[in-house]
Amino acid sequence: MTEIEWWDYEDSAELADAIAGDVGFVIESALDARGSAVIALAGGKTPLPAYEKLATAKLDWKRVTIVPTDERIVPLGDALSNVTALAKIFLPKGARVMPIVPKATEDYKAAGRSADALMQDLHWPLDLCLLGVGADGHTASIFPGPDFDEALNGPKERRALGVLPEPLPPEAPVARVSLSRQGIVTARALMIAVTGKDKRKVIEQAIKQGPASPYPIGRVLADVELPVDIHWAP
Repeated sequence: MTEIEWWDYEDSAELADAIAGDVGFVIESALDARGSAVIALAGGKTPLPAYEKLATAKLDWKRVTIVPTDERIVPLGDALSNVTALAKIFLPKGARVMPIVPKATEDYKAAGRSADALMQDLHWPLDLCLLGVGADGHTASIFPGPDFDEALNGPKERRALGVLPEPLPPEAPVARVSLSRQGIVTARALMIAVTGKDKRKVIEQAIKQGPASPYPIGRVLADVELPVDIHWAP
């Protein structure tokens, strides 16, 4: 059974401080142990304050590689691009921020294969994967749709794939590239950053349902072998 630990905070500022501290510790530990660190960070607005605090940490950022847990298939610089938001924060610090979708394409499957090939060049497993969770229970870009089963149960060596949510989320109605479940759950450290009582209820229900959960986050977390830290604020 998956070992889940909830960390509750008074507000989003306290949440950001805690996440920045924990992620910084993981990076520092990886640098000490292996000389480099590779981490995957969620997009969206919730973790951005944590990233801004993390970027002030005195780390050897030139030895840190950052990839997004998922990316919308849009041009670099687009407002929907997760890697663009990460690059604005971490590139000035000297970190390597990898654009897993270098250019927009109509063939989302090809975009996924390209992203997976880029991932194969990184040291694996990830030192850290920090996930977000949507109100509908999706995580990274693992949504219900034609690619749902492949994202959950594809080949063990596949780290990323192209996905087409069904229906397309109205706030970002585009195909995506996402880490696979295997890419996520093999990380050395797995964290979730989330706010709001409704999302907490979804996650708690999904965890109880386990492998039978209709929520993507429940399916991703089912039978995960490493401990999972969930950082939550109202």
